[in-house]
Amino acid sequence: MGATKTEHFTDNQNQLSVLAKALGHPARIAIIEYLIKVNTCICGDIVNELPLSQPTVSQHLKELKSAGLIKGNIEGNSICYCINEAGFEKIKQFFQQVTSHLAQKNNCC
Repeated sequence: MGATKTEHFTDNQNQLSVLAKALGHPARIAIIEYLIKVNTCICGDIVNELPLSQPTVSQHLKELKSAGLIKGNIEGNSICYCINEAGFEKIKQFFQQVTSHLAQKNNCC
């Protein structure tokens, strides 16, 4: 989405689109699933879990961190990553709205 078009949408809509885009790749879903499984880890551990090169994994981690879905703390020569609860809370709220609407069983079409 071009930078000039985002101004026509709310901050919340723009934030949700960034989060959704970050989750729009299977490697990023796999990274999130791995972080949930181990609770925290180091980048090298993630590389060992995925069939991707270290630079590719690093790029996916950068995208997830930039979107606010993961956090990373520097520990020595490594970065320890974990889930960023705030980013997922925004997604959760959106899907709760959708689920609430679906529960009303509006037969519109």
